[in-house]
Amino acid sequence: MTFSVTLIDLVGYAALLLWGTHMVRSAVERALGPRLKAVLARALRNRWQGFAAGLAITALLQSSTATAFMVSGFAAAGLVGLVPALAAMLGANVGTTLIVQVLSFDVAAAAPALILAGFIMFRSARGSVAHDLGRAVIGLGLILLALHQLVDLMRPLEDAPSLRLLLGAVATVPVLDVILAAALTWAVHSSVAVVLIVMSLASQGVVPPNAAFALILGANLGSALAPALEATGGSEPAARRLPVGNLINRVLGVALALAFIEPIGRFMVTLQGDPGRAAADFHTLFNLVTAALFLPALGPFSKLLRRLYPDRADAADPTRPLYLSPGAHDTPIVAVGAAAREALRLADTVDHMLAGARDALLHGDRRRMAETQQMDDILDRLNSEIKTYLTALDPADLTTADRARVDEILTFATNMEQAGDVVNRNLLLHASKRLNRGLSFSPEGRTELQALLDRLGDNVRLAASLFMTADPRAARLLAGEKAAFRASESLATRTHFDHLRSGLVHLAEASTLHLDLIRDLKLINAHIVAAAAYPVLERSGELLVSRLSEDAAAPPA
Repeated sequence: MTFSVTLIDLVGYAALLLWGTHMVRSAVERALGPRLKAVLARALRNRWQGFAAGLAITALLQSSTATAFMVSGFAAAGLVGLVPALAAMLGANVGTTLIVQVLSFDVAAAAPALILAGFIMFRSARGSVAHDLGRAVIGLGLILLALHQLVDLMRPLEDAPSLRLLLGAVATVPVLDVILAAALTWAVHSSVAVVLIVMSLASQGVVPPNAAFALILGANLGSALAPALEATGGSEPAARRLPVGNLINRVLGVALALAFIEPIGRFMVTLQGDPGRAAADFHTLFNLVTAALFLPALGPFSKLLRRLYPDRADAADPTRPLYLSPGAHDTPIVAVGAAAREALRLADTVDHMLAGARDALLHGDRRRMAETQQMDDILDRLNSEIKTYLTALDPADLTTADRARVDEILTFATNMEQAGDVVNRNLLLHASKRLNRGLSFSPEGRTELQALLDRLGDNVRLAASLFMTADPRAARLLAGEKAAFRASESLATRTHFDHLRSGLVHLAEASTLHLDLIRDLKLINAHIVAAAAYPVLERSGELLVSRLSEDAAAPPA
């Protein structure tokens, strides 16, 4: 095999490994979704559970680099604490030693079965948690396959004269061994593959034991390089704490081991006569000792990392609360007013989402569709922050009016967030369906949809004003909008059935989509009315318990 073909194969399998890692990570995030914080809070409650979780995750994902990327993302998002996250990385480093032991057997034979099982889950459970977990299982199979192929591809290079010459030159300089193995591990994003190669080289006598141990140290160092380098290129300092902290742990551990490489080498050779097995045992021993040294010191170490990389509030971040000052908790009237002001940002976001949905539905603007989908994160974050902020107030410090206002703010925020969910999950889905299937609205249907979307925008702005003024006249005006949307739904339903009765099959699918959209717009309007009009009408005694007439509602005599 020529050098160019071998190089292409190496890069290709490394890319497959990275893609498998990406599939697992993204699938886990999609499957867990909003529950991710609760799941990780249970799994990474403290440093010891974090250590165990990191070990288990790495054993499952077959890559400490994959674990580093995942835990770094969770820590940067504030889903886990820094101390258990650092402990998870120490556990991940130990987890790689288990993988080396397991991969000494032919576990790659399980890769096709994993890919097949993942494919079946992915195809048979579309839109469910099992669908996303199917992607994760496929990714696991790809990781196993890529690791096996990388090791097999590089094994014949052991007998290459140029490789033996290079290794002989650096074998007497442990620092060069560390640098060489670290660079190779960073390039292929797998310390497991490099450790297995070093074990094979040691077993063949290509490298002496001390050189093999130094190469093992380099592989451990290289596994921490990729996450640290990626985080360093980012703009958020807090996101750098975990990967840089893990790299510091690796550097200090490698430096300590290098200082005692000679006595350690003699001890390992005496303990294990087989050079290959001695390399594997050294890999395990190094990570266990490093974990034992750093686990007790993670508290002070995390404080140092926070000082090096402090939180930086990004004024341009639309998901960050602007008015929820913690200091206002001592003055409830100020805190309640701040929460009300923050809640108005939800109305503004829903207004922008409706404008984006209109462009996506009527003009097929995919860019606006993507932008509108991202706005749903703003609603989720702000709604959660407002709830947390208000529920932290001491009820004993609140008057009856204060408690009523808190309830109104929570009702407003919840309904606005739910209205945004309907836009994101329903309207944008219909817009995508229309584009993918090439459906078009009739001129009358297009005009009606545009008018209703514009009307919804007006209602959102009216609800925001009503939320601040509590004017009963505006509340009655907003509540009356429900009748207009009910009338539109009734008209769309009759038109749809007329198309079906007339046998106009080519119009049936478009009218079905039109009817679904009208119903979704009606649902959004219902949330808007419930957000602002109903609390005011209920307080003034103008809100009926039921729409049934008194005669129909009365029990029979």
